[in-house]
Amino acid sequence: MPPFTDRESGLRGVTRLLERAGFYLFDLHHVRPTPFDLIARRDSTLLLIKVLKNVDALDPQDATLLRTLAEALGAVPLVVGRATGARALQDSVLYSRHGVPILSLAGLEEYLLRGVPPFLFSSPGGKFVRIDGRALRRAREARSLSLGAAADIAGVSRRTIQLYEQGGGADAEVVARLEAFLQVPLAAALDPFEEGTALLYRDSNEDPDPDRPPSTSVPAQVVSDLDENGWDVTLTIRTPFDALAREERAQRQDVLVMGVGPIESTPRRSLLLWQISRVAEGISVFLVPDRRTRTDVEGVPLVTYQELRRHADPQELRELLRERRRVP
Repeated sequence: MPPFTDRESGLRGVTRLLERAGFYLFDLHHVRPTPFDLIARRDSTLLLIKVLKNVDALDPQDATLLRTLAEALGAVPLVVGRATGARALQDSVLYSRHGVPILSLAGLEEYLLRGVPPFLFSSPGGKFVRIDGRALRRAREARSLSLGAAADIAGVSRRTIQLYEQGGGADAEVVARLEAFLQVPLAAALDPFEEGTALLYRDSNEDPDPDRPPSTSVPAQVVSDLDENGWDVTLTIRTPFDALAREERAQRQDVLVMGVGPIESTPRRSLLLWQISRVAEGISVFLVPDRRTRTDVEGVPLVTYQELRRHADPQELRELLRERRRVP
């Protein structure tokens, strides 16, 4: 693994790691604007990855957009970093900023190539372990140990033991004392790809979901036509695409990656939309006021606003896109 000394070397390292781990990926780090650098898929796992030398530089709005896009695509948002402040990220620790999970490059390598998950998470006050609450309760009750006795052994309150048994986090030394006395493993592995993991351990001073609706140029009628026909639309900002849509009744199927606007804007974005939709296993489409005589741009189907109104039903729209889609 090459050293992670700056953002460019970090990007190279993450790219090589993903390729070794069997991911198919597309690199967008040269594209501006975009809140993620890499989109990568392996089987059912889709990742949206941002690479930062210092993870404290993660912009709150970019983090919110990254999580919004990940939710719309059925993906995992992830930041891979080198340091927080002047301290290097520890390889066995799961960090988070603004609700986005963060790993070091070596930590991601351990997880992807060796199946070794992190067991510690960083939170205000230090590094903590998530306790397997059911294992703790079973071990305590098997030894007829009261909450008060367990609290004395751990050096915490009865209420804290109750929180542990509900799956709360604990100081690593406390967990070690309980494991030594009960003779059972209590530390639960952390899955950085599990939905909501980073939100559980975020800094309480962070706002993970600021209510800032995107300012978008997508016509309201386009959104209305899709919405009324059963599409769940996510408008985006600072991305190579203008919106994402998924059929509300479908389960993680047929994501539309949409560019919206004048036909003159389509050539420079066509390959980006096609590549992103290919990795995301979705369908790219340009919605334009007037397509003239063309049916696609570099393989990306063109659909006019008027055609959308007639074919916004999911089945009809899919058939129209299949007719006009081709491999660039």
